[in-house]
Amino acid sequence: MVRRREEALPGQKPERRLTSIEGGRGVEEQEDVQEPEQGRLWHVVLSVAGAATPLPELRAALEKLAHDHSFFLTARYAADHAEVRYWEEARDLHDAAAIALRLWGEHRASAKLPAWEIVGLEVVDRPTYHKRVAEGFGGPLPQLGGVYPY
Repeated sequence: MVRRREEALPGQKPERRLTSIEGGRGVEEQEDVQEPEQGRLWHVVLSVAGAATPLPELRAALEKLAHDHSFFLTARYAADHAEVRYWEEARDLHDAAAIALRLWGEHRASAKLPAWEIVGLEVVDRPTYHKRVAEGFGGPLPQLGGVYPY
């Protein structure tokens, strides 16, 4: 890496520039660097289904998933399908959906989840979720914060 000092015009001080990097920024330009965008909260409803699984095993697996995953809200289940609701922090909808689509597979071994496929996904931002709740649609389940049979 080669550093060279630019010659200053009268009344200005010279700035240092990395000349080995195209577009290397000077000291004054570095102050304009923006911070990375903060994540937003997204409400996720993940629906999965597959071959029938004994209910006690399924409940234990979903409880383990609830313990392992931050922002977990509620899971409902039956022998051959389940629905998991939780909050996800992500930069945008694409990131939140991508994380949600990986959730079941990534926790399958550690939580001993059944080899089911994802059959539904809903991701909405926090204001939309709260607007729905206020209008009486898609509100919180009667039993929040746990794993319950349908």
